[in-house]
Amino acid sequence: MATIYREIAISADASQVWDALRDFGAVQERLVPGFVTACALEDGARVVTFFNGMVARELLVGLDESAMRIAYASVGGRATHHNASAQVFPAGEGRARLVWITDVLPDALAEPISQMMDRGGATMKRTLEAS
Repeated sequence: MATIYREIAISADASQVWDALRDFGAVQERLVPGFVTACALEDGARVVTFFNGMVARELLVGLDESAMRIAYASVGGRATHHNASAQVFPAGEGRARLVWITDVLPDALAEPISQMMDRGGATMKRTLEAS
């Protein structure tokens, strides 16, 4: 199984970053506008449409307020296994560190997912630092 790890330094308060990250149904508005172009909630999941037309159904696995961590699984796509988590850590006054980890099978999907995470991470950083 491939594991993709991204750590993003964000010039914004950790509570502000967490508030946007935890808003599972508003990812296209609050976290990654333009990267995710649409999001619809349905039965413990969100259906997201990405900038490239790809659509994914992501199940909310867990939301831990005290740890500022969200976990989700993407189902029904090319991956036989896809789970991810994102966690926010305070990194000093007005700064945060977001750790985003994805596990995926088959391994051949690691490269395209890595590219998507790089673009999504850059969008997160830009969006959160601007708000």
